[in-house]
Amino acid sequence: MVPILEPQTVRTVTEAVPLLLKFPMNRFWVDYDQEADVLYISFRHLQQATDTEMTEEGILLRSRGKELVGITVLEASTRAQQLQLPVKGSGPAKRTKKKRVRRKAPEEPAWVNNQDSS
Repeated sequence: MVPILEPQTVRTVTEAVPLLLKFPMNRFWVDYDQEADVLYISFRHLQQATDTEMTEEGILLRSRGKELVGITVLEASTRAQQLQLPVKGSGPAKRTKKKRVRRKAPEEPAWVNNQDSS
């Protein structure tokens, strides 16, 4: 298991944020079965799908009535490699140059330097 504060973990999550914000739903759950290489994305806590449709790309669209409740991506790591996306354990992480930021020290409130001599 990867420690949650490992720099690569934080970097990977940060890189995913723009894509996650584009999701059509505000809430979703993601599970990846590495052994089966299947990515499960659920748009309802309990999918209870009544129908499944497979796209030409081999992606399963899970629905309940007319509502899309989940997506199952088969051979997920292969698809990520086709899109040239980094996959956990697929090689060294790309190094990025860190930008150094200098911040001003906060000014002390006026009352700190104003000592009343009375």
